[in-house]
Amino acid sequence: MGVNVNPGNTGFRRIAGEKYVDKTMLIDLMNQRIDTDDSLVCISRPRRFGKSYAAKMLCAYYDCSCDSHGLFDNKKISGVPSYKEHLNKYNVISLDITSYISDAVSDGIPLIKVPKMIKNKILKELVKLDPSVEDENVNDAIAKYVENTGRKFIFIIDEWDALIREAKKDPETQKSYLNLLRGWFKNNDFTPYNVAAAYMTGILPIKKDGSQSAVSDFKEYTILYPEKFADFTGFSEAEVSELCSVKSLDYDEVKEWYDGYDFPGVGAIYNPYSVMCALESGKCRSYWGKTSAVESLTTYINMNFDGLQEKIARLAAGECLRVDVDSFQNDFETFGNADDVLTLLIHLGYLTYDEDAGTAHIPNKEVCGEFERFLNGKSENIKWAELILRSQKLLKSTLEGDSQTVCSVIEEIRKEEYAPQFYNNEQALRAVIKYAYLSAVGRYMKIEEMPSGKGLADVVYIPYSDSADPALVIELKWNRTSKGAVAQIKNKSYTATLKPFAGNIILVGLNYDEKTGKHSCTIERA
Repeated sequence: MGVNVNPGNTGFRRIAGEKYVDKTMLIDLMNQRIDTDDSLVCISRPRRFGKSYAAKMLCAYYDCSCDSHGLFDNKKISGVPSYKEHLNKYNVISLDITSYISDAVSDGIPLIKVPKMIKNKILKELVKLDPSVEDENVNDAIAKYVENTGRKFIFIIDEWDALIREAKKDPETQKSYLNLLRGWFKNNDFTPYNVAAAYMTGILPIKKDGSQSAVSDFKEYTILYPEKFADFTGFSEAEVSELCSVKSLDYDEVKEWYDGYDFPGVGAIYNPYSVMCALESGKCRSYWGKTSAVESLTTYINMNFDGLQEKIARLAAGECLRVDVDSFQNDFETFGNADDVLTLLIHLGYLTYDEDAGTAHIPNKEVCGEFERFLNGKSENIKWAELILRSQKLLKSTLEGDSQTVCSVIEEIRKEEYAPQFYNNEQALRAVIKYAYLSAVGRYMKIEEMPSGKGLADVVYIPYSDSADPALVIELKWNRTSKGAVAQIKNKSYTATLKPFAGNIILVGLNYDEKTGKHSCTIERA
């Protein structure tokens, strides 16, 4: 038993207790692929979505150097026909690429030598297990070990893309690492005879070489297109509901904070790390965004691509946007357009992608907090900063009942590049209003067409529970009057569902007159 070669089941044993959410049916999906044309699998997920847990589970199940019946006999996988056929029947090579990078950095070793470090470590462990396989070439040593033991290897590589990310400006290091992977998984003299299957997991899909994957024989299941692996992307709604029941945590609050990653045929998927942190502490707040590993949102938003700032404004305002995800090169520095940056944000978990609609949006309150920090921070983009300042001025004027300034600011924002390229109906006015109140993100929850009283309120901003801010009910009109809009709020009792805020509600009527090209605004307290 070694660290990388046949590492045993200790890693999974430490996490497979009472708190473990059973994701063992992932094993069945892998069992179906062993020694087939689909045996090479690459799973990409955002950070803190359970990738390492899955890798440890697979190691414990396949590793022939240990007996894992005690870990899996009471799990879901034990009920399928393939369970005993593959349990502890293979040699395993398990790699955590981040550990090699850490060792190299600590010892002052250039990253280009990491692939050689990996090969040397595997070779050393193989020879320790069986001195007869000693060879200068790690692939030849692996082949001899397979011949001697009569068991092929299953490769399990965690954070496979870590070296691609760390060496993002070093193409030679990337090339050396990709060649190592090709030698294992795209080698007709080696792969079919020695590799039963491979499971790689990381944040990004396999880096493209032009328009194709650099290691093309892998079947990829990304956060964009998870397909059969969608169930194992995070926690399901049923799993979270049960966990909340056991821990007596408010399920609706957990849903508001951590839900939002949805896949066809599967439904809601929750961030598992954040859910478990909330269950442990008994409080919903941002956990995922505070991990040291999370990339800086500001870095990517401030990239100077035409249209990116406008798209971020739309997303922050609660819009769903169409995003072309196909041109992204699956790395951290090759960006050709704004959609490439947005695609990266999907892979990082800052946005979620609707495959059927081809659109992206901000998934939940936790991630909204990351965008809120960007909105409230300093931006390198002057126009963006001006938009935020104007939005703050608009919100302040609304709360103070200054209708004249509200009209003035909305008119300014309507003329900016961030506004829609049309302005010809009430829906266009609504889009501008959502832009205009961007600074409300983080202070308020925005609800459009909220059922209340005798109809639907156009836009309602409800302050979060720890805030003394008033609720806002905004009614929009086109070629009517702003006073009539406020009258409608009253006559149809749009404030009926806002009883907790009685005495602290602001009614806002906004109208645009096509003939005069002017906005009018009426503000009252209720």
